[in-house]
Amino acid sequence: MRIAFIGGGNMATALISGLIRSGTRPNEIHVSEPNELARHRLQTEFGVQTHAGARAAIQNADVIVLAIKPQVMPAVLKELAGAVSGKQLLISIAAGTEISTIQAALGTQQPVVRAMPNTPALIGKGITGLYASPGCTAAQRKASEEILSATGGTIWVDRESLINVVTAVSGSGPAYFFLLTEALREAGHALGLPKDTAAELALRTARGAGAMAGESGVDVAELRKRVTSPGGTTQAALEVFEKGRFRELVLAAVSAATDRGVELARSADNP
Repeated sequence: MRIAFIGGGNMATALISGLIRSGTRPNEIHVSEPNELARHRLQTEFGVQTHAGARAAIQNADVIVLAIKPQVMPAVLKELAGAVSGKQLLISIAAGTEISTIQAALGTQQPVVRAMPNTPALIGKGITGLYASPGCTAAQRKASEEILSATGGTIWVDRESLINVVTAVSGSGPAYFFLLTEALREAGHALGLPKDTAAELALRTARGAGAMAGESGVDVAELRKRVTSPGGTTQAALEVFEKGRFRELVLAAVSAATDRGVELARSADNP
């Protein structure tokens, strides 16, 4: 499978690294990247073929991965218009850019998979939500899974609109956990712990709790109950969260992120 990456940033680098580790030959990967230093780094580190322009990178590719920011998507699609064949699969990891926008810019009913990875993909522990356009074959869906699973797990949704929810839950989700860890660190310091002690306690707690949630096979609600002794310290803290309508706040936050994804899609359609 020959793969062309349009964009050589962090997420593309993580995917390329994962693909090569899993057996993809470097000469099967081409990368378009306008920055000369980035091209040199990718070629030196991974042995892949690099190009300054997108059109050169996609020649003879089976799969084209649009690993670019949403704001540069219109310019890239304009460059690719007329150069993409109907047999090539496009995978887009740009938030807020709908499949219809991509197809309209290219002037084709191109098979497209929208993918929303998250930043833990950079350390091989990501999760990517996927949605395939109706024109995608089973083989193309499988190819998408193989490429995105190079940095972690994958999960399909059956409506494109749900990619915005995926973005809000898992794409933005790491920031929510970083915020909670940051708040725990600050609370510990405010109540008397040395700053470095509070920071290590919060960080290791986040790391351990995440590992338990992912590896124990026990539902997180049950894990929470097991930590919460009746009348104990944990219950006292959780009662404060509940009084502050913690769950409602999380729902409101995720809803706001979802709505923003919809707004980005509309702005992409109406630049």
